[in-house]
Amino acid sequence: MGALSHIRVLDLSRVLAGPWCTQNLADLGADVIKVEKPSEGDDTRHWGPPFARDETGHDTSESAYFISINRNKRSITVDISKSEGQEIIRQLAKDSDVVIENYKVGQLAKYGLDYESLKKVKSDLIYCSITGFGQFGPYSRRPGYDFIVQGMGGFMSVTGEADEFEGASPQKAGVAIADIFTGMYATTSILAAIAYKDHTGEGQYIDLALLDTQIAVMANVASAYLCSDEIPKRWGNASPTIVPYQTLPTSDGWMIVAAGNNSQFRKFVTAGDEPHLADNPLYSENPARVQNRHQLVPLLEEMTRKKTKMEWINLLETANVPCGPINNFEEVFANEQVKARNIQLEVPHPTAGKMKLVASPMRLSKTPVEIRMAPPTLGQHTDEILHERLGLTAQDIDLLRKNGSI
Repeated sequence: MGALSHIRVLDLSRVLAGPWCTQNLADLGADVIKVEKPSEGDDTRHWGPPFARDETGHDTSESAYFISINRNKRSITVDISKSEGQEIIRQLAKDSDVVIENYKVGQLAKYGLDYESLKKVKSDLIYCSITGFGQFGPYSRRPGYDFIVQGMGGFMSVTGEADEFEGASPQKAGVAIADIFTGMYATTSILAAIAYKDHTGEGQYIDLALLDTQIAVMANVASAYLCSDEIPKRWGNASPTIVPYQTLPTSDGWMIVAAGNNSQFRKFVTAGDEPHLADNPLYSENPARVQNRHQLVPLLEEMTRKKTKMEWINLLETANVPCGPINNFEEVFANEQVKARNIQLEVPHPTAGKMKLVASPMRLSKTPVEIRMAPPTLGQHTDEILHERLGLTAQDIDLLRKNGSI
């Protein structure tokens, strides 16, 4: 029994931020019903290749993107533009603790599925809306895209190589961090609302915005600007205050060295047979290394290119110098620590046979996360949910399917 096994969630969201949140809730035991458009489903079902392969090695219709964010959920197809579909959603909401959606501001009101409407059928409902810019403000009705928000929220202004490098430019993150972090904040907000409801019996409305989140997770960078009025700049993989605290090339790839003090710097260059660098007054103290980084870093790069990535990792770990490899994903999943933690899972799936998933990082001793279900096929649980939750007969369901409501 998961920690949230008593919680029912109606998931009207799609793409990433909302589904990331509801997957967290589902992993913690909540019964999550994912509402999808008939015939089409969540947009991410079609975002590929790659797609999961079946046991014969052929592609299925299950996209890797969709798979990553929809395990432990049941899928129902409902056309909310039809009155019968709207009534299904209202009845499911009446039987749920949480509703989450990421439609444009005001869009669900015309279907009678906004918070004020659903609160009338479920007075203690917790209702979470996720949008690009929030429910109010001059940008509130703009569509929100992670890439744009990474730029608007300052992240890209401090990500990428420094201006003095040839070809330097702002860079987005390799994953949609504004969406992911918004999904995490939505998860936390919903858990807080559940705790409040447990004490008071009252539900509430939650307004999450990608732009708000992106600025918030800039953390010390945003705070540094507010405290100093100095605009932070891009440093690439380097640190503005510690040297060397960056990526360095080896003979067969890249590694990270994080020498946070003078002792670690001395151990680093000694391991590379260049101890004289630690004796040089230009580099012996961290402030001097920061000031003279343009002379020092090329010398360090010349040194690190003489050994392989793993030779360096073994040397520096023995010398107690913080370091790490930059792994590709073949190396990630082959890593002994990753294997020991069982991060890669296999679950049975209706079309793929066996489907590979990434495990949840949440590890609770009393209520452990369980992967109960693979990501669902489109509408896989429609009949089951309508019969179980709404008491509809097979004849009722067949009629709804014939008129296009499901």
